[in-house]
Amino acid sequence: MKQPGLLNPARKSPNVIIAMQPVISVTHLSKTYAPGFCALKDINLEIYRREIFALLGPNGAGKTTLISIICGIVNPSDGAVSVGGHDIITDYRKTRALIGLVPQELTTDAFESVWNTVSFSRGLFGKPANPLHIEKVLKELSLWDRKDSKIMTLSGGMKRRVMIAKALSHEPQILFLDEPTAGVDVELRKDMWQTVRALRTSGVTVILTTHYIEEAEQMADRIGVINKGEIILVEDKAELMRKLGRKQLTLQLDAPLSAIPPALGAYDLTLSPDGNELIYTYDSKGRRSEIASLLTDLGRAGLAFHDLHTTESSLEDIFVGLVRPRR
Repeated sequence: MKQPGLLNPARKSPNVIIAMQPVISVTHLSKTYAPGFCALKDINLEIYRREIFALLGPNGAGKTTLISIICGIVNPSDGAVSVGGHDIITDYRKTRALIGLVPQELTTDAFESVWNTVSFSRGLFGKPANPLHIEKVLKELSLWDRKDSKIMTLSGGMKRRVMIAKALSHEPQILFLDEPTAGVDVELRKDMWQTVRALRTSGVTVILTTHYIEEAEQMADRIGVINKGEIILVEDKAELMRKLGRKQLTLQLDAPLSAIPPALGAYDLTLSPDGNELIYTYDSKGRRSEIASLLTDLGRAGLAFHDLHTTESSLEDIFVGLVRPRR
């Protein structure tokens, strides 16, 4: 299946979509650990330049394993991965230099200052000293006032931002954020979202895993869902909401019902426990004519209502529906 482009592909010309090249290509990737546990099964995935790609999945789904392989931390059992056109095995140094990684775990030198920690990370990639770049990164992450503070004196949220600053120190083209806002308060989380969007605008490709569905809904251009080591869906966010979203029309009746009239059986309605509401569920492609027919048939059945309202599935509803075990 052809993957949709970033942002809103419908607004791009066909030539732009054809010319768009993936910055990361994953082909038939699998990973089996020594005890025989299969963490990834035949993963195929393309991630494009300058997009924010959210990878969603329950705990143990394979998100961190996939990121670790792309970043060269874990060796694949089978398949191939290229980053910026370079193979992650044969061109390890080139691919790793293109990537900034913010892992879930907070791994920093507790007794070192923020400035020295971030500057040292830049040197690890063979980059010459660039105080102006380090200053810019720290200011964008609201860390400039704490540049001389030891890591051990920082809050959990600040330590998380230091990890992001370290990942950006060598000016990568691709940034992986593995649960970037875990333990971060709501206000700071929104600030970090703004920073990530600014990175994308500057040309950085951002891949994030998150347990916060709101985070993916607010930030991502495309969304991938992984479950039990398999990619079960990759879709443009807006298209995903359109295809899999469900809507509900709730009618508040003038008089309670004990049962749904047989004449309305074709609509697969649900009656609330107290009999005061009729609920009609339909997909996001449902036409207005279908609802108009329902309202007409309600009148013919002698049912009057005094209010109605609609609700729509959130990304969280869709995600839960995709990964819920089938009975």
